[in-house]
Amino acid sequence: MVPCSEEKRELIEEIGLNFQEKHYFTPLAGRIYAIMILSRGEGFSFEELTGLTKASKSSVSTNLNLLIQLKYVEFFTKPGDRRRYFRSTKNYLKLTLNEHLVAIEEELTLVEKINKYNCEHNPQRFRKNESLGSIFQKYLEVQKNNIKATLQKMDAFHKRKVL
Repeated sequence: MVPCSEEKRELIEEIGLNFQEKHYFTPLAGRIYAIMILSRGEGFSFEELTGLTKASKSSVSTNLNLLIQLKYVEFFTKPGDRRRYFRSTKNYLKLTLNEHLVAIEEELTLVEKINKYNCEHNPQRFRKNESLGSIFQKYLEVQKNNIKATLQKMDAFHKRKVL
């Protein structure tokens, strides 16, 4: 196994921390996933991952199972080899955009309810703050439409790659 350069190790840590914060991964799950998205895609054996992460077999196993359940990692076998190999799924970016879309849709629903409530129950406040609420609502709608358009482009890209 080829050892990681210092630059790659630092990037693995940075990406791993990002996944901890944004996706609520454990520190080890974040590192494992970072290793995979920075690799060429041939996959890693379980032994390689325990060596790269310097973590116990049980910890690596637990975190791999979590990543598989969340559909961030998949496993495969090679002909003539009984071992399983692990790699990141091809849909990481799509999963991330879908997470953002859900968050934006939830916030948009809440902003719409706030604007409606203020319009009905606090008409003076609504008139005073209508522009801020409207600006934010429009911003969320643009973001929602942008993510949907990007997801459609990604689907079209994957369909072209399959054909």
